[in-house]
Amino acid sequence: MATAADKKEDLAGPGIGDYAELAGILPDDYRSLLSPRETMRALYAAKRLIEDRLCEELNLTMVQVPLIVESASGVNDYLDRDGSRTPVGFHISNDRDLHPVDAEVVQAATKWKRMALCQFDMQPGEGLLTDMRAVRKDYFLDHDHSVYVDQWDWEKTIAPEQRTLEYLTESVRSIWRVIKEVEIFLWETWPALTDPRYPPLPDELTFIHAEDILAAYPDLPRKQRETAILQEHPAIFIYGIGWPLADGLPHELRASDYDDWSTETVSADGRPMHGLNGDILVWNPITRRRHELMSGGVRVTKESLVRQLELSDQLEFLELPYHQAILADEIPLSVGAGIGQSRTMMLLLQKAHLGEVSVTVWPEILKRMCADRNIHVLE
Repeated sequence: MATAADKKEDLAGPGIGDYAELAGILPDDYRSLLSPRETMRALYAAKRLIEDRLCEELNLTMVQVPLIVESASGVNDYLDRDGSRTPVGFHISNDRDLHPVDAEVVQAATKWKRMALCQFDMQPGEGLLTDMRAVRKDYFLDHDHSVYVDQWDWEKTIAPEQRTLEYLTESVRSIWRVIKEVEIFLWETWPALTDPRYPPLPDELTFIHAEDILAAYPDLPRKQRETAILQEHPAIFIYGIGWPLADGLPHELRASDYDDWSTETVSADGRPMHGLNGDILVWNPITRRRHELMSGGVRVTKESLVRQLELSDQLEFLELPYHQAILADEIPLSVGAGIGQSRTMMLLLQKAHLGEVSVTVWPEILKRMCADRNIHVLE
């Protein structure tokens, strides 16, 4: 039985404590189904198809996205609300420090893309899709967490009446349709991927509230609860991540200034709930672990922004330009999410490690661990 301290410790981070634990998790019987060259061919074919189909399904337009933003803008994503993940910052001296700029490498484009809806004149029902790159220096580097992050970050303008669980659910179903179509395309084009050990993804997601997962597994920390529910339903969307549940803790910590995790909602069977956001999680048969593909939801209004910053003791953020724009109704209501590119490719191409589909830095201990298990990371 997990203690309260165990549950609290599990609210952020990958859930793997150290490399001794990771050594017991990585598969010992692994072989890649595609060569590195074929992996790249399949990856880019899938990437093009996913981008095209997301734009069609959600009525999005591909746009450019920043790698760096001004530190003072408040636009950077802090990923959670405990202050444990801070961006890479640097000083641009510019003109012998007469006109300097302090900048940060983005950790995600979550806030920027909501503001960009105005820049690209996105009306209700229209949105944008980005091929986002980021750096998250405070991750523990394991098989599916990297300092280098690539995401399909998308954002869509919505009307006030669309701020509902029903609208969010339909948006998530559209994304799942794209993922399933791409899986079928890859299996038909690269038959080596049809390994009987790895079953296809379910045709449909199971939608479930974080409160219901806690009720089903009250004695387990969050990631163990997710693992347990994925044994019953191998592809799920979890509603309401960020609001304190019946045990007094949120399912997971979430930043206070983009996803709306505090608004009162009603479950399909009429029970009171909170939160207009969530995650897509699947069971990965190669790593035999939970595998997160997407995180997002309906974004905060000025009322829920203030409420969530107050709950998180971060009201000082209200002085930043991004937050001021929300308070002044200068940026539209929206829904959006980040879909992990390498995470998705890792799953669809039956890989054991992110390093097989993306190039970044890994510690020597992890590279040796992978080499010993026939997992060849790119360099």
